[in-house]
Amino acid sequence: MNTEQQKAVLTLCLMAALADGGKDSREREALERITARLATESGNPDAFNAQQMYQDVIFGRASIDTLTATLTDPDSQRLAYEMAVHVIDADGSQTESERAFLATLRSKLGLSEADAAAIARDADSLAAAAALPTTALTTAGAASGAVAATQLSAADEAEMDKSILNASILNGALELLPQSWATMAIIPLQTRLVYRIGQRYGYELDSGHIKEFLATVGVGLASQYLEQAGRKLIGGLFGKLAGGLVGGLARGATGAAFSFASTYALAQLAKRYYGGGRTMSTDTLKQTFDQLMSPAKELQAKYLPQIQEKARSVNMGDVMAMIKR
Repeated sequence: MNTEQQKAVLTLCLMAALADGGKDSREREALERITARLATESGNPDAFNAQQMYQDVIFGRASIDTLTATLTDPDSQRLAYEMAVHVIDADGSQTESERAFLATLRSKLGLSEADAAAIARDADSLAAAAALPTTALTTAGAASGAVAATQLSAADEAEMDKSILNASILNGALELLPQSWATMAIIPLQTRLVYRIGQRYGYELDSGHIKEFLATVGVGLASQYLEQAGRKLIGGLFGKLAGGLVGGLARGATGAAFSFASTYALAQLAKRYYGGGRTMSTDTLKQTFDQLMSPAKELQAKYLPQIQEKARSVNMGDVMAMIKR
């Protein structure tokens, strides 16, 4: 896939992320930050101006006809549609405007209804597997503010830290795989991890609360998927080539992959937040997450061999089982 095709796919993903017209300011800010980082990480920011792509989408200058005309082979066409579906499905639902966008995109790409339906089924299976209970917070007084969290023993803390490390290694490994489902699976795995941490401290969390928690720290679902997918896209990792995994492992060695670090930092933040009775302000949550990312990146480098080894052995069945737990 050449640079123009990469830009076309990423721009279509941005259009998908904003198709509902209802992204709040946090999500839009996150998308803008991500496109700025992707431009830098491409190694050729002049040719791959992701910030310009974002502005073109925001101001209505991006043309779906022009973008889809750039994608002339079946693999790039299918990839563009897959990624758009996953961006839209990242928050667990589709609005009427998002469905209309996908219908138009399918038609412009020349995909059959059968192909589009198969892609939608794959996305729906991940979304269904990741579904959390619909109950609200059940710890007494949780809805009105701080409550006393369950106190964990040293052994329980150690067990939780081990689970966090294993989850971070898995998500780092998934980012190295070329399949689009692997990228999509990272988000529900992170959501499940936050859910389980909240449970350990005595909170039963619903998906709405966790989405709000993620958005507060700047890790919104649609924007996070776009960042993960964008890194794969500009790194040439997406595709059907047999060397895809090898290329991904090599790319991981450069430190470009970040899902280990974001998962680890997010889980450590959840420990502090729920273990402290949910007393952190929005600003404190953001600042703490940013502070936790630095040591998490150092750990990512330390555990790179384990991440690479996990990437060689992981399979879809194992990942789906983990999401459902």
